[in-house]
Amino acid sequence: MQVLELIIFAGLAGVVLYQLYAVLGRRVGRQPEDTAAADAVTSAGRQTPAVDPADDGVGLTGLPAIKHHDPSFDLSRFLAGSKSAYEMVVRAFAAGDRETLRNLLAPPVLASFEAVLAERDARGATESVEFLHPPRADLERADLHDDVARITVRFLAEFRSRTKGPEGEAVDDKRTAELWTFERSLKSSDPNWILVHVDAAEA
Repeated sequence: MQVLELIIFAGLAGVVLYQLYAVLGRRVGRQPEDTAAADAVTSAGRQTPAVDPADDGVGLTGLPAIKHHDPSFDLSRFLAGSKSAYEMVVRAFAAGDRETLRNLLAPPVLASFEAVLAERDARGATESVEFLHPPRADLERADLHDDVARITVRFLAEFRSRTKGPEGEAVDDKRTAELWTFERSLKSSDPNWILVHVDAAEA
């Protein structure tokens, strides 16, 4: 009888140990590695795409900075407009058309042009120009400071100048290379650019 009881108790103990092993052998609840894996999945699910630091305009210079502050800016259209302005200024200067010059030139540039016109008027001379070819306009540089954009354009032009005065008439074919700097406040509602500086350049 004792032997039979021992066998029964041994069998029951085996069943209990097997059940304990079955429970303890499995991972119950969230384990450290589960937490790490879940965090990784969560982070991946809510990860935001990398933002280009340049998107906020910080650090941009030149044309990208101007384009960022004025998305409507188009370089090709600007160069075409600057070429038209160049021809208008050259013709207006030759004709002594101060009204046109006043609308296109910054005061310091206008003052220098006015000095030459006054000297020519004092001599009793007149001038006219004829472009032999459409002028060429190329971007030289672009800058933006405190919402004020400045763009320098290199102009190459060939024109015929006719001057009349007390000493007679003179005809002169000229080939010029100049750097014209245009300026505009990007905060202004006025879309026009003003000529603020003129420099001679190498052809």
